[in-house]
Amino acid sequence: MPESTLLPRRSLLLALAAAGLPACGSTPPSPAAPAPSPAGAPTGPGRAASQLVGPTVADRGSPHYRFERFEFDSADGERHYRVQLAVPRAAPPAAGFALLLMLDGNAAFGALTEEMLAQQAASGRPVAIAALGYQTDQAIDATARAYDYTPPVPGHNPTWDNEARQRLGGGADVFLALMAQRVLPEVRRRVPVDAARSTLWGHSYGGLCALYALFTRPALFARYAAADPSLWWHDGFILDVEQRAQALPTGRPTALLLMAGGGAAGPGPAAPAVAESATTASRRRAVMADAAPELAARQARRPGLSVQWLPFPGVGHGAMRPASITPTLQLAAR
Repeated sequence: MPESTLLPRRSLLLALAAAGLPACGSTPPSPAAPAPSPAGAPTGPGRAASQLVGPTVADRGSPHYRFERFEFDSADGERHYRVQLAVPRAAPPAAGFALLLMLDGNAAFGALTEEMLAQQAASGRPVAIAALGYQTDQAIDATARAYDYTPPVPGHNPTWDNEARQRLGGGADVFLALMAQRVLPEVRRRVPVDAARSTLWGHSYGGLCALYALFTRPALFARYAAADPSLWWHDGFILDVEQRAQALPTGRPTALLLMAGGGAAGPGPAAPAVAESATTASRRRAVMADAAPELAARQARRPGLSVQWLPFPGVGHGAMRPASITPTLQLAAR
């Protein structure tokens, strides 16, 4: 089972010095993580992008949750979104349900299980779930997410996610504005939710986007969960954004749950179309596997931010998506 670590600022640094690890105390363990992927097996978003989403909990039905969806397009008509909602059948609290918004919504919704929903119902504090994905039967829309989930890089016009493949990036500001102005208002119109108990979750590029939201729009959600975030992207550009992070909102706590598997920095793009230059490869290696726990340590020093570092030793990048959902639901339900 993965060890969960809640990171108060001083305790975290003492633990790092004493043990050489970012862990310092434990919270109730999460369910056992999936077994590592066999050597050579394709994992991660590249594999998910080629997979269809099969029957989901919405197709099978649940005694604990009801389901609905809505769809809309981006302002430029280039990206086409689908939001799948899982709403507890229980009566909402006076302030509304806690809300978990999940990026890569097609794949994320496909990873939800009836067991997860039953556990939520049994807790007495069930979370409403909004899975923000795309209008496709594929688990991942690689082109759309490359634009939506990656930040603009100064001096790059345009910002390429993968120039060899002509895949644009740099649209995270546009995407987060769309989330604030269209997605969240429509979710709140359909479901009574408590803004003070809202969580944004993302895996891989989605985790990169969740961190970017925390650093640039910390009031958008109360809690942020990033699973195997792509810290390597554009030579670790998100770590530059971290240095200029906006002040956290006052009057309410903000939380970060940072999770990583065996390769904590996350893999680079699968099967690049052209060989990387020696300089590019060197820069990618510079974002080492300890980047995620070091990020957690730095963020734990921010006043008003509660940080939880949760490693999943031996769990592959692709397997981190389903493995990270249960601890994220636990965070969202608080």
